[in-house]
Amino acid sequence: MTNTVLLAEDDRAIRQALERALTLEGYRVTAVPDGIEALAAIHRECPDVVVLDVMMPGVDGLQVCRVLRAEGDRTPILMLTARVETADRIEGLDAGADDYVVKPFEVEEVFARLRALLRRAAPAEPAAPEDAAIDGVLEVADLRLDSSARRVWRGSTELELTRTEFDLLELLARNAGIVLDHATIYARIWGYDFGPGSKNLAVYIGYLRRKVDPEGRTPLIHTVRGVGYTLREE
Repeated sequence: MTNTVLLAEDDRAIRQALERALTLEGYRVTAVPDGIEALAAIHRECPDVVVLDVMMPGVDGLQVCRVLRAEGDRTPILMLTARVETADRIEGLDAGADDYVVKPFEVEEVFARLRALLRRAAPAEPAAPEDAAIDGVLEVADLRLDSSARRVWRGSTELELTRTEFDLLELLARNAGIVLDHATIYARIWGYDFGPGSKNLAVYIGYLRRKVDPEGRTPLIHTVRGVGYTLREE
């Protein structure tokens, strides 16, 4: 089945080039120049994945993202941004984006991130009876994660996580006490290792910590320098 992409980018040259590349890659693409048209097209066509430029006139990509999430729309969203600061990337995650690519980008990286988002968005196959315990509720200290319902609680507080945040936390919870290296996490979550220079994973871990390990709670997410990350109670 052909996957559908809604592309919103105000730079005409970038929009046309990316639309052409995505089409050649086998996607069915609707390309628009601004946020207002993006929202209209998303409501009309219900695409499989959305690619949003952050900086657009009028309604920008962050606003589009916030509107969709407020409506309960969980369509995977990939942000395109020229901003390289961690705070700017976190703003996109706060708005509900699932992933981001920094401009200038290689089109192959966009393809890889879209494939990963679409894999995670695909309906899960029903679990066999013997897998019920594995695919049920995971508990680490006072953290409880319901894989089937995709809900998470720390103590009595339910946490609001994006798709990528949930997938990352679930991976750590299923391997509680085990240190997962960067390459393993990239392969399992994004399906692609973006190399030692990428800060993508560090940004998501930092953002996840803000939700899972707020001030006053015993930290559960730990960094093992030079290796990776682990979820455990100290």
